[in-house]
Amino acid sequence: MIKVTLRAARVNTGLSLIEASKIFGINKDTLAKYEKDSSNIPRSIFIQIEEIYKIPVDNIFFGQQSEFFRKFKQTG
Repeated sequence: MIKVTLRAARVNTGLSLIEASKIFGINKDTLAKYEKDSSNIPRSIFIQIEEIYKIPVDNIFFGQQSEFFRKFKQTG
């Protein structure tokens, strides 16, 4: 199964950070923080992800973005 970061899911949807944060109803800085480390993302945001980004949450990597790239480098 291919996994993408939360940021990649947003970018693939064609939304800017500002556009996505408005849809989620949060500050753009808060969304940027979640994109760097989504391990403690609030349930309210988590539930909206599939609907807004049109991607199953099973296909999104939740955790520190740096950890995602570290894992990808090892397997890639």
